[in-house]
Amino acid sequence: MMDLTKTKWFRVCIGIILFLTIIWLINEVQFVFTPVVVFFQTLFIPFLLGGILFYLFRPFIHLLEKIKVPRKLGILLLYLIFIGLLTFIISVIAPVVHQQFSNLIDNIPEMVDVVEQGITYWQANQEMLPQYVKDAIDYVSTRLEDILMSTGNYIGSVLGNVVSFIVSLVIVPFILFYLLSDQEKFVPNVTRYFSKTQSHQIREVLGDMDKAIASYIQGQLIVSSFVGIVLFIGYLIIGLDYSLLLALFGMVTNVIPFLGPFLAAIPAVIAGWFQDPIMSLYVIIVMVVAQQAESNLISPVVMGKSLNVHPLTIILLVLVGGNLAGVLGMILIIPSYAVGKVIVQHIYRLWNIHKQTKVEKA
Repeated sequence: MMDLTKTKWFRVCIGIILFLTIIWLINEVQFVFTPVVVFFQTLFIPFLLGGILFYLFRPFIHLLEKIKVPRKLGILLLYLIFIGLLTFIISVIAPVVHQQFSNLIDNIPEMVDVVEQGITYWQANQEMLPQYVKDAIDYVSTRLEDILMSTGNYIGSVLGNVVSFIVSLVIVPFILFYLLSDQEKFVPNVTRYFSKTQSHQIREVLGDMDKAIASYIQGQLIVSSFVGIVLFIGYLIIGLDYSLLLALFGMVTNVIPFLGPFLAAIPAVIAGWFQDPIMSLYVIIVMVVAQQAESNLISPVVMGKSLNVHPLTIILLVLVGGNLAGVLGMILIIPSYAVGKVIVQHIYRLWNIHKQTKVEKA
């Protein structure tokens, strides 16, 4: 019996049983964790926005410190610059976007009439279509209806949480200020509870995690801005209506890996089709040029291979993130994977060092 308990597979089985037991117990007393879940949900968005702005502002803070500007003064200067940019956007860009959005809303009835005419024509001539085409059209129609219903429910839930979201935004500047002013204190506060050797290893892990997250956030900002500018210029050249609105939409959706360009293309192609069928072809050409320039010129230089994630892995992760948490999951799944990958690589390296040490001692 003693020999059985010392075997590796027996210990693995015991570990699995204990793990499943812990999960079962947590599920049974999940009401105990409700305050923790509410606390996490309340602070998640403010800290997420604060963290993103922290990685965007930090390089400028370091630059100001190099020219002997005190950190807190540099933070206040960045705040003023940021407020100035927001004021410029609200006063100059926002009215144009609002006007284009209003024009789009005004033209929706005409677009709906065109779609209804197409549906009427299809219903009158559907006997000419093969059965498999009819089945495909019915399936797509059903899926579109489901998507529209879910989108409506999502918008309703978002509007219902507008007040809490605004309150969260008010907290973000305070979180950002302390993140920027006390950034060097984080690692020492974490490592002071560990031995010297462990502290060194933890510093390496946190440093690699910091580099991965910073590369992703800063790179995505530059890449998405580039895509938005190229799309706007391209849309102006071809004379597409709602050019600024559609370019901003393309810039925002570009932060979603892999699926972002496709999401940006859908409204642009539809708007181009209603303006002039040939315009939709021009829109596709502009989208292809923008994405090719981004993927072949900008992304390799800006982001490089810092994350080193295979394209197929990105596709699978985006699909999983979308099913888990919608659009937010699609955006956060890649940096989360990069952080997890850093942790696993360090654990694997330490495990190999431990095994090699045991062999040398033997």
